Amino acid sequence: MRALLFATLMTVALPTMADKLTIERIFDGGSLAGPAPRGLQISPDGSRITFLRPRSDDQFQLDLWEYRPKDNSTHLLVDSRKLEPQGEQLSDAEKARRERARTAGLRGILSYQWSPDGKQLLFPIGGKLYLYNLADAKPAPRALDTGGDVIDPKISPKGRFVSYVRDQNLWAIDLASGEAKQLTHDGGGTVHNGEAEFVAQEEMDRSAGYWWAPDDSAIAFERYDEAKVPVTKRTEVYADRTEVIDQRYPGAGDPNVAVKLGLVAPAGGQPRWIDLGKDTDIYLVRVKWLPDGKHLTYQRMPRSQQKLELKLVDAKTLAQHTLLTETSDTWINLNDDLSFLKDGKSFLWGSERSGFHHLYLYGIDGKLKHPVSQGDWQIDGVLAVDEHNGTVYVSSNRDFVPDRQIYALKLDGSTAGEPVRISQGAGTHMGEFAPNAGFYLDTYASADTPPQVSVHKPDGSFVSWIEQNKLDEKHPFWPYRTSLIKPEFGTLKSADGQTLYYRIYKPAGFDPTKKYPVFDAYYGGPHAQLVVNTWGDYFNQYMANQGYVVFTLDNRGMARRGRKFEDAIYQQLGAAEVEDQIAGIHWLKAQPWVDGKRIGVFGWSYGGFMTTMMLSKASNELAGGVAVAPVTDWRLYDTFYTERYLGRPQDNEAGYTRSSPFAWLDGLTSKLYLVHGMADDNVLFLNSTKLMAELQKRGSQFQLMAYPGAKHGLNLPGQRTHVYHLIANFFDREVKGAAQPVARAPAAAASTAANATAP
Repeated sequence: MRALLFATLMTVALPTMADKLTIERIFDGGSLAGPAPRGLQISPDGSRITFLRPRSDDQFQLDLWEYRPKDNSTHLLVDSRKLEPQGEQLSDAEKARRERARTAGLRGILSYQWSPDGKQLLFPIGGKLYLYNLADAKPAPRALDTGGDVIDPKISPKGRFVSYVRDQNLWAIDLASGEAKQLTHDGGGTVHNGEAEFVAQEEMDRSAGYWWAPDDSAIAFERYDEAKVPVTKRTEVYADRTEVIDQRYPGAGDPNVAVKLGLVAPAGGQPRWIDLGKDTDIYLVRVKWLPDGKHLTYQRMPRSQQKLELKLVDAKTLAQHTLLTETSDTWINLNDDLSFLKDGKSFLWGSERSGFHHLYLYGIDGKLKHPVSQGDWQIDGVLAVDEHNGTVYVSSNRDFVPDRQIYALKLDGSTAGEPVRISQGAGTHMGEFAPNAGFYLDTYASADTPPQVSVHKPDGSFVSWIEQNKLDEKHPFWPYRTSLIKPEFGTLKSADGQTLYYRIYKPAGFDPTKKYPVFDAYYGGPHAQLVVNTWGDYFNQYMANQGYVVFTLDNRGMARRGRKFEDAIYQQLGAAEVEDQIAGIHWLKAQPWVDGKRIGVFGWSYGGFMTTMMLSKASNELAGGVAVAPVTDWRLYDTFYTERYLGRPQDNEAGYTRSSPFAWLDGLTSKLYLVHGMADDNVLFLNSTKLMAELQKRGSQFQLMAYPGAKHGLNLPGQRTHVYHLIANFFDREVKGAAQPVARAPAAAASTAANATAP
């Protein structure tokens, strides 16, 4: 459940009729962010910078562009519509991958890859695979004969092969001969080769299921068999039909897929299998080759997720040993901060063992040399390693929690506690470094600055613009500039004394002598941060312009704050989070310009779960709330995500019971609007139908909107506009229009709800 609300609250989109920002403008036209590129990559030789850009006439269709630093010029490389003039025809597997990657609403070129020599680009469109040779006199995309729809295409590190997955098997094309070779042969039915399983894509941030050796000698690949994963019969209701889907969904406490890790040569032959240990109920979370091409590593976790082992494997003999082990009393967060240095003697490793995510330098023998970063702050991740100059570049919010800045650290550990900040300007800086770390791209945005992309030297000094994206009369947001409200940031204290950050938009024309209703929008779940200083918070801006105080608080359990902050939710969800959100509401009610009787809440996904819990536990504080796609019973959500925090249901029955609104429904007396997609394969529609039935059984009234054919993100035409009108209308009617104090939940009933579920 990777922070769906980021996508929903910060969606870009829009064309213009008036100077008033409307919901139609936000969700139904060209981009309000301006010509902001995405998918930025630097060619291997550093001569070109490529990126994806939405078409001017269709924000959801992406084309491939290039910028040349030498002459400061920008060119369209590939017009996606010319390759797919009739629109894309996607396989079910590709549709599922896009849903997992949160790109289901996009078309055209969504991903691409440079060849190692920097002369070719590989990209898929609609299941077809194209190779674009920049060395040709008149470059033009060339379709490769793959024999059918493919997923996860890659150019091999030496550029001799193109690999892909087709029909649940791994294939490779020899680019010299043009011959396609099938490398695995038992894929089909419940067996998948070269693919990442559902929970890897959805929860582990791992979409890859195979990995090339740096010298093209072999491919490491995952083979998984989902035969033991229970089949969930899921009804998908569309506008004109109903489909019954048999989905193998690993719900909390259920069996997971059986996973293997193999090696196969690109010329074919029998796979060789790496021994993953006696415990087969594990997660294969990461695989990475060493630069020598003779060794690879894999990371494995037991079902409990309280232990992580980094294993080193000899690719020739398959002999292996453990390089290091991480343990936790709660759970271990995954990261991608494993970098093997070119000297072949050491590697960088990211760990939260100190309570904060930091970097450590290890010898290849697995012995710790020294910390590279340390202190009561944490890094987001490694951006680049410059071995020649002994420098590591990282992202962090060290200076201000809502920001994201770029810092430099010394590999020798001499600056571990005092990193040098190289990015300038408050806000969000996303860095992309050249392969040799000789320069980097800075994608910068703040609450009042649309995304800008510039080139910088390693010390942070400015070189040139790729996209300055000025907010001037040419910018799509220009007609609405007077409606732009700059947020204020502040802090509160949680019950255990930790610092909570909030963001607040005061209403347009704010008068401190008046009292205003509140639109409280949150996410609340792990691995997400909503209180950020960046561009694109359009719907919150819209609500502030409708006369609401717009408030967002990041509660305990959320990201980028260290383990003590996160661990507060262990073994029970919806307790610390709700407690912190109520603390925010109490702060709001103490402000003379807030009408304490007219406060409403809204959340999507985990935020939807939070709304059901907030109304069940604190209806006396709220006029009402909207819950979109909420989890209402964590037994219905997937193994990896749910068990990380709650363990298995059979081991923590009380925790699962108390982590559900059903335990507290006697307290739900405020207005509830329940919203769900009727084809949601992430948070199953069953979550909402269970809540509907229980509320109906109790005689509790609520409002409902179900979207035919909609997945988790409600991305079918018109659905986003419709749901945000629904949200705004609900707040106007039930929150802003609340004339009487909200009735308090009967004390006896609330007490009974709590006592009934006590461990």
